[in-house]
Amino acid sequence: MTADWLQGPYVYALYESYGFDKHQIAILFIIGFFSSMVFGAIVGPIADRYGRKLMIVLFGFLYAGSCLTKLYNNFGILVLGRLLGGISTSLLFSVFEAWMISEHSARGFPSDLLSNTFYLSTLFNGLVAIGSGLWASESANRWGYVSPFMWSALLLILVSVIVYYTWNENYIDSSQRSSLLDGYKESFNFLKNDEKTILLGLIQTLFEASMYIFVFMWTPSLIESLQAIDPTSSNIISSLPFGLIFASFMVCVMIGSSIFNIITSKSKDIQSHKSILLSLLIVSSLCFLMPSLSNNPLVLYSSFIIFEVCCGLYYPCVGTLRGPFIPESYRATIMNYFRVPLNLLVVLILTNVSSISTQNIFLLCSFWLALGVLLQYRFIEKTKSISKLN
Repeated sequence: MTADWLQGPYVYALYESYGFDKHQIAILFIIGFFSSMVFGAIVGPIADRYGRKLMIVLFGFLYAGSCLTKLYNNFGILVLGRLLGGISTSLLFSVFEAWMISEHSARGFPSDLLSNTFYLSTLFNGLVAIGSGLWASESANRWGYVSPFMWSALLLILVSVIVYYTWNENYIDSSQRSSLLDGYKESFNFLKNDEKTILLGLIQTLFEASMYIFVFMWTPSLIESLQAIDPTSSNIISSLPFGLIFASFMVCVMIGSSIFNIITSKSKDIQSHKSILLSLLIVSSLCFLMPSLSNNPLVLYSSFIIFEVCCGLYYPCVGTLRGPFIPESYRATIMNYFRVPLNLLVVLILTNVSSISTQNIFLLCSFWLALGVLLQYRFIEKTKSISKLN
């Protein structure tokens, strides 16, 4: 995650420094999401059948390769980098978790400790995001916009080496292993007959699609709100402390994860996780409703930081819920299935971002999250009999 955060602040700036216009940069971003959408459905079954550790090692080298393409001011090479980055993103947000949950079970650790693992993961992710942003800024000032990507590549190769030499391999038991095509059929058949997993996956799709769009939209929305107050100002962009704003968002993520730990430490009952997910979906929907009702910068910023607290609650909560509801045999496969509609929603918005107002984009995200609330009510109803994290 440190390697991932190092890249974030300077992707757009690097492309712009190479002389590409907004349209070309948008194409590069969209290619990355399309790559994640298409290859995400492929890498999951491969990881489940041929090894999560193997795919994590491959992840490190693929993502490092994506970083190295940033050295070249060539559109075709940068497209290749975005393709590699999309595949890597699908692996990052599925196989690490699949490996960890399988290893957690193999070592005989109590199931309720998964909540603590996901809490610590989210907490330290916030810390490394702040540190990565600061170092990326310092590195870019010293050695240029491409330098954060080189630091990232170094870390990613280090990840692959450490995992290769120190982690156990895990995958489907050899007696259960089937061909790749049969694996697809079996996982689809499971989903077809398991409404609970579908509901949880759709909630993940709606929340994370809204979150990715927020990542793209928070900067222009704040700029537009300040321009509405002072249309004659020409230095609004340079006056906004983007680094400080980003750091405040990450602090709020850490606050959210700490709130989650406080709530769940008092109860091992899975019902508390369901209630947390329902509450954060309601609050998040209201947060994204605010930009369509008010253009006041303070109101916008307040709604954004509350949403980031919800993000801090979301990741450990949904990660814990996925544990008992997604079967071990198809864990990475099913997790990646739901990244397909997630990326599709993001691509649909990004390809039309110039023709939809900022207010309407946030209103649409608010609607998605409100739909997530309805799905969560249904999920709670369908899982009333399941009360323990087992």
